[in-house]
Amino acid sequence: MNVNIQTRNFNAKGELIDFSNKRLEKLSKFHDGIVKVELVMKIENSSEKENKFAEIDVRIPGEQIVVKKQCKSFEEAIDNASDAVERLLIKHKEKAKSMA
Repeated sequence: MNVNIQTRNFNAKGELIDFSNKRLEKLSKFHDGIVKVELVMKIENSSEKENKFAEIDVRIPGEQIVVKKQCKSFEEAIDNASDAVERLLIKHKEKAKSMA
């Protein structure tokens, strides 16, 4: 599984990159056909407290799953987005089993 992390409008510290990698590696438990995972983190310049965005793009054969979350912290946004991706991967896997 290839993991790619990008940041926009800020430079990520090592702890955030490590947290992101660990969280994204867990996705392989939910689907064994994951080819690539991309995480894009960005900060919107606004007065809102929830100005941190995480977008996870997961590529599996024949499908692409994209989830975007906006929260107060990147860790929270990554956790929420990862949870949503996990649910979608489980749903996709069950759907594939029922068709087989």
